[in-house]
Amino acid sequence: MEQFTLFLDEIIHFDRYIPYIMESHGVLVYILLFLIIFCETGLVVTPFLPGDSIIFACGALAAAAGLNIYVLIPLFLVAAITGDATNYFIGNKLGCKLIASQNRFVKPEYIYKAEAFYEKYGGKAIFLARFVPIVRTFAPFVAGLGNMHYPRFAKYNVVGAIAWVGIFLILGYFFGNLRFIQQNFVLVTLAIIFISLLPMVIEVHRSKK
Repeated sequence: MEQFTLFLDEIIHFDRYIPYIMESHGVLVYILLFLIIFCETGLVVTPFLPGDSIIFACGALAAAAGLNIYVLIPLFLVAAITGDATNYFIGNKLGCKLIASQNRFVKPEYIYKAEAFYEKYGGKAIFLARFVPIVRTFAPFVAGLGNMHYPRFAKYNVVGAIAWVGIFLILGYFFGNLRFIQQNFVLVTLAIIFISLLPMVIEVHRSKK
């Protein structure tokens, strides 16, 4: 049990362990990075994975010559796009069964939150949800559950993935190695999430007007 708890902690805070994994396992780190981003976006049972902070941390490590930025860009994009697409089809084919099974990871409040988000913003929700932890995992699932037209979903999926990966990777690459950033990593990540949510805040303001 103690080993499992330690393993879970390493996954949830994977951004802290990337340098050690690079030293001990080399290129294997790229496979693990792909799997974490894919699972966070593609599997409705893993909304706890730290997608934002991992992409940001990898940008910083790429700037320090630890990781290859030209590998990270397509790797994260493919993981994010295929992850959302997989989650869409899970929701479309198995959504009702998963909800009925009362799986402890598929919490009703997460579903309701994603449904409200989706109903409020329509197709834009797939794009905007990229920047909202938890909702990011459940929005494509709910889109599939609600039979959203797939070509429309795919468009927002691709554009959202490009924006999400691009923003966090570029910011990490150019600012991640500053001492202030390293000492306040969690706060900086939260600030980036807040800034990335501004388009949604503007959209809410417009809809109220």
